[in-house]
Amino acid sequence: QLLGKIKGADAVLALLTDKINAEFFDAGGPQLKVVANYAVGYDNIDVPEAKKRGIIVTNTPDVLTESVAEHAIALMFALAHRIVESDQFMRDGKYAGWAPMLFLGNDMAGKTVGLVGLGRIGSTVAKRLKQGFDMKIMYFDVHRNEDLEKEYGLVYADLETVLRKADFVSIHVPLLPATRHLIGEAQLKMMKKGAYLINTSRGPIVDEKALVEVLKNGVIRGAGLDVYEEEPKMAPGLAELDNVVITPHTASATEETRGAMSELAAKNIIEVLEGREAITPIN
Repeated sequence: QLLGKIKGADAVLALLTDKINAEFFDAGGPQLKVVANYAVGYDNIDVPEAKKRGIIVTNTPDVLTESVAEHAIALMFALAHRIVESDQFMRDGKYAGWAPMLFLGNDMAGKTVGLVGLGRIGSTVAKRLKQGFDMKIMYFDVHRNEDLEKEYGLVYADLETVLRKADFVSIHVPLLPATRHLIGEAQLKMMKKGAYLINTSRGPIVDEKALVEVLKNGVIRGAGLDVYEEEPKMAPGLAELDNVVITPHTASATEETRGAMSELAAKNIIEVLEGREAITPIN
């Protein structure tokens, strides 16, 4: 259905659920000049194929940094303070009065956060948690950022060390061949028994079936997920777990951010069609 609609188009504003490949480009036709992806990630697009055909591909970075960082932190809070479980408990009419051990969670202040990726979103999470909650921040990234280390007291370490020492592990890397299942069964078993895993990046970075098993068996305490390995499906058993908070890929779903994403995508298209350079080109 999508392929039929793009025939003859000079530009396409694509969603991350659209598969943009050679078949798509053939359907569009030789006049197609630009594909503006309505997302910061672009693993849905065959960028080398677009480049070969002279088609510009753009994305929407920066404008969704704050909202995704906030969502990652919100998932941490929801898990640590057992917000979702408590909410359902109240709605089910089970509350019989205050009890000292009811829904015991964990404080976040002073705990250690391990960031897997320190790009725009990861660094924003680091700043917010350091400034707001005096949390200790460790990170793993292919590029070391010594300026941020000095400014916020971040500690750079290899992935295994981050996983073993962090109370919260938050993923902020793009989906690439090298990052697919970056967090698999072996990595999950490296984490502390009381640790939480947060993923607001891309689902396939985590082996979701392995995650279900470690959550079932109490290997880690919980997980907060906004992305899934085979969206919109979830791994069998995930939704039945009490120690997971799941949201439908809505980390950037704020009025402010969606508006800014739309504007940036549209501006990219206009710039290219009027013969100027795109604002945020990928290729």
